[in-house]
This record gives sequence, C-alpha cells and structure tokens, in this order.
Amino acid sequence: MSTQSRPVVIAGNWKMHMTCAQAKQYAAAFLPQVANAPKDRSIVLAPPFTAIATLQEALAGSDVQIASQNVHWKDSGAFTGEISAEMLLELGVGYTIVGHSEPRKYFSESDEQINQRARASQAAGLIPILCVGESDEQRSSNETERVIRRQVEQGLEGIDPSKLVVAYEPIWAIGTGKTCESEEANRVCGLIRNWVGYPNLTIQYGGSVKPGNIDELMAKSDIDGVLVGGASLEPDSFARIANYQMASAAAAA
Repeated sequence: MSTQSRPVVIAGNWKMHMTCAQAKQYAAAFLPQVANAPKDRSIVLAPPFTAIATLQEALAGSDVQIASQNVHWKDSGAFTGEISAEMLLELGVGYTIVGHSEPRKYFSESDEQINQRARASQAAGLIPILCVGESDEQRSSNETERVIRRQVEQGLEGIDPSKLVVAYEPIWAIGTGKTCESEEANRVCGLIRNWVGYPNLTIQYGGSVKPGNIDELMAKSDIDGVLVGGASLEPDSFARIANYQMASAAAAA
C-alpha cells in the first residue's frame, strides 16, 4: 500500500512470449479493461524486443507504458544480441528490467553488470526496474537477508533512488506457483527500503502474482506494485491485477 509520495507501478513481463500479431490482439482485449483504471498507478508491459514497436502503436492514446526486458550499458558496439538505451528511447520505451533472475541464472549476470545496465538506463532517462531475490537454497540456509542486501548494495551503487523501481522476486516463487506469504514479502520490501535509505523508493513484489492474491499484496505497507510474469500473458488476468482494489485494512496490519 504505497503512500501518496511513492508511485505505484504494475508491470507485466512477457518474457519470450508474444509475436507482433499476438501483441496487437492482446492490446485490443486489454485496453478496454483498463481504460478506467485508477490514476494512482502506472501500468507497464514488457514485450520481447521484436514486439515493442507494434505494441507501442497498439497502445497509442492510452496510459499504458512499455518496458524493455533488458538494456546494455554501452551506446553501441560489437555486442551481439544486446540493445542500447538509445534504441529503446527511439521506440518510446520508459522502463527497463535489469537483474531479473533468469539472465542472472542463465547468463551469469553479475551485480556489477546489472549496476552498469541500471546506470545506463538512468543516464538515458529510462527508469530501471532492478530485480533482487534469493534462491530456495539460500532461503533454506537463512541467507535471504545477506544475499538481497549484497544485491541491493552492489546493484544500486551510483543509482538515483528517486528514478528507480526495485522488484523483490524470490527466485523460488517465480513460475513455480509458490507465492511468498504477503507478510514475509512485505517484511523484505521494508528491509530493502531501509537498506537503500530512501523512504519514497517504489518497491514491487514479484513471484506467482495472480488475480487471486493481488489485493492482499497491494494492501501491505511496503509493497508499491508488482512485477508479473505468467499472469500478464492473459489480458483478462493482467487487467484484473492492474485494477486491483485494496484488501481490508486488517490484512495490511
């Protein structure tokens, strides 16, 4: 439950899903359902690079914004498979996801590289969504706080927290159907806020977010949004998430 001074960001990460044709169909079904969404939140979609231009055109005239799923720290160069901030800006992208657990795992991305991506994003006027989170093994070994604090301290070095979103995504809850209990998610988000030392930092939770748990999550005191994976691939599902309503005050206690 974000305070008035903490922006709420509801973001859907499509990962390696959606062709351009599918993105157009999605937008046609999604936009009417969020046309009257409360203005206290930003709604963001992160399509594959190939669908950014198509989706941007399909979203024209709406308040829905676009994120990229990554960004390189160099403006140009011999970096096969990468994309620069300048290229993304030309397509009207506003946010960049950096440090997601999948590139951390599959491509061995380091906290230093993630920091470089985040800094390049901010330098270009993009808002990085910097992901942090612990594995199941790390959690079982009671290393959650140590791991996330390291990711925060190294990943946010030289970063302006007023132009940043941090997403807490416990790796063991991503795509597994397991959800971190809302109380625990809120506790970790509060720790991140304290470690960063910026009270107005926007902090998302991510990890098996779905229509059935969004209201409870968003009622928590230190959760200012969500980063949604699988549930963002269905327009009806993600529209329900974007149109969340606070659960009872009792749930937020």
